[in-house]
Amino acid sequence: MVPALLKWIGNKQRFANTIVSYIPNTFNNYYEPFLGSGAVLAELLTQDSSTLFHHFEHAYGSDVLPFLIDIFSIVKNNPSKIIDYYTTEITKYYDNPEQAYEIIRDRFNENHNALDFCLLSRTCYSGVIRFRKSDGYMSTPRGPHKPIAPETFKKRVMLWESLLQKADFTCESFDIAMEKAQSGDVVYCDPPYTHSQAIIYGAQTFNIDLLWKQIAACKERGVYVMLSINNTRESKKKDISVNIPDGLFEREVIVNCGTSMIDRLQNSGKEMKDSEVHDKLLLTW
Repeated sequence: MVPALLKWIGNKQRFANTIVSYIPNTFNNYYEPFLGSGAVLAELLTQDSSTLFHHFEHAYGSDVLPFLIDIFSIVKNNPSKIIDYYTTEITKYYDNPEQAYEIIRDRFNENHNALDFCLLSRTCYSGVIRFRKSDGYMSTPRGPHKPIAPETFKKRVMLWESLLQKADFTCESFDIAMEKAQSGDVVYCDPPYTHSQAIIYGAQTFNIDLLWKQIAACKERGVYVMLSINNTRESKKKDISVNIPDGLFEREVIVNCGTSMIDRLQNSGKEMKDSEVHDKLLLTW
């Protein structure tokens, strides 16, 4: 398991190996149009770099958040820039977390600097990246945890830097990114989940019907498409699944995600029983 570069709610770090295990052993290129924390991409690149499992040409990660994409580009091309920034700013943060967090968040909301966004992801409450719907303001409060030490962060950046040499990153919508995939390529989609979209992705618009359309077009071109999507919560007692077009997918795998971070936040201090969340992993082949 590749240690997380960003602290990010809903990331697939714990399940990345399971997801990657369903990817064909040999394919052409890999596309991840909802990049987020990049956990699945990192796992795939780790296996490729060690020739353990997968063989492919190149990886392409994309997202609609430009400052998120900038983080991965900086790590790939200029890792010392983000390491030096983190070392300087986290030292100030340790001295006065509350004041430092307000300064960093205000600065980010003014200029959407990628370096500030990286530090916010590591210091905000449980990695909940929340944008105010009215004006796009990043409104998440500071978390009570102590962010990782500069030396730990440096090690993670250098690990990711070595992995990302076989990847490129673009800021674009998922439909544009998916149109680039051709026969023999793999696309992995991890879109905003419909039951929590208003909480986490309030500043973004996401059209699931357009996603179905793009998946169908990819399938017709011979692209292998994988989709992670919400299925059940409360240990399968509550159905939070979406209506999936008939015939679009050929296989369905249920992935136990444990207790969701949203549930843990909303039930802080309470005993959590029968609270497991299960995702669907859908495949077009």
